[in-house]
Amino acid sequence: MTIVSDTTPIISLIKINRLDLLEKLFQEVLIPDAVYHELTTNQTFSSEAEEVKKAAFLKVSPVQNKQSIQILQAVSGLDDGESEAIVLAGEKQSDVLIIDERRGRKVAQQLGITITGTVGVLVQANNEGMLSKADAKICLDFLKQSNIRLSETLIQDALNMMK
Repeated sequence: MTIVSDTTPIISLIKINRLDLLEKLFQEVLIPDAVYHELTTNQTFSSEAEEVKKAAFLKVSPVQNKQSIQILQAVSGLDDGESEAIVLAGEKQSDVLIIDERRGRKVAQQLGITITGTVGVLVQANNEGMLSKADAKICLDFLKQSNIRLSETLIQDALNMMK
């Protein structure tokens, strides 16, 4: 199974101390250079950067077609990380792209890429017995308190999908 991730889901999972779920669910997660750069050089995420550097299951995988990144950014307005993650997911014919930003999700879907997000990871972890529904609710509440944009409808829908 080939999984690619954008920056925000990794940051979100680190905030709730559940980055381990990515490794448990997928064993290996590919991230493009721009995502690794965003995760490890931004002063805002200095504590998260150390976790990323230690996470051996996060594998940096460079995008081959740089022109595709430029074209995608020009037509969509996506940032470097989102653009590279989408292009990498296409190049690797990934099974899933983990991405949270609405515009990036829409572009990926238009390109035929299967997506999920942080909430989807929590739902999958619950359904595979790695996270109780009560713990997932705590994670969702903490994400919302951490200024991650989650609607009440999304939270309820996620909880309704859980065991």
